[in-house]
Amino acid sequence: MLTVGDTFPSFALKAVKPGAAGLDIATAFTDLTGASDPGKWKVVFFWPKDFTFVCPTEIVAFGKLVGDFADRDAVLYGVSIDSEFVHLNWRLHHADLKDLPIPMLADIKRELATACGVLDKNEGVALRATFVVDPEGIIRFASVNDLSVGRNPAEVLRVLDALQTDELCPCNWNKGEQVLRPAA
Repeated sequence: MLTVGDTFPSFALKAVKPGAAGLDIATAFTDLTGASDPGKWKVVFFWPKDFTFVCPTEIVAFGKLVGDFADRDAVLYGVSIDSEFVHLNWRLHHADLKDLPIPMLADIKRELATACGVLDKNEGVALRATFVVDPEGIIRFASVNDLSVGRNPAEVLRVLDALQTDELCPCNWNKGEQVLRPAA
């Protein structure tokens, strides 16, 4: 698995657009690449596959925080091994995903999941991996959960806040709190 300090792999994937544009077959799809959203922090999170149970809880939780991530000059990219057509169908048929404000990327060839080292060897799906990538394309945070365990998007936001301070941040530090200052 790629880790902190590694360069996030380049990619070019089809995606379902966020919001209402992602619900109309005529406007639903777009192409996203590693060069999309230049100068922004990127939070790339993988889920195993659509039409499952834990996945929508995480996706919706990330979606609820999209404004908070945007306030920090960060974009969210959600990725699974399903096609853009499966993503669209899931959005159309899952009430909590209809207004999803983040793109759903289709890694149907499993190239990005493989390049990141997060493809489950037994199931052939992406693990629940999360990467925070700085504007220069360097991974600054990486985590992965077992297929059965959801992650905490608020914790990802907290870590992004800490990374953006360029300071020493203690355990459980939150934005606005004091950072650590080494004795001179």
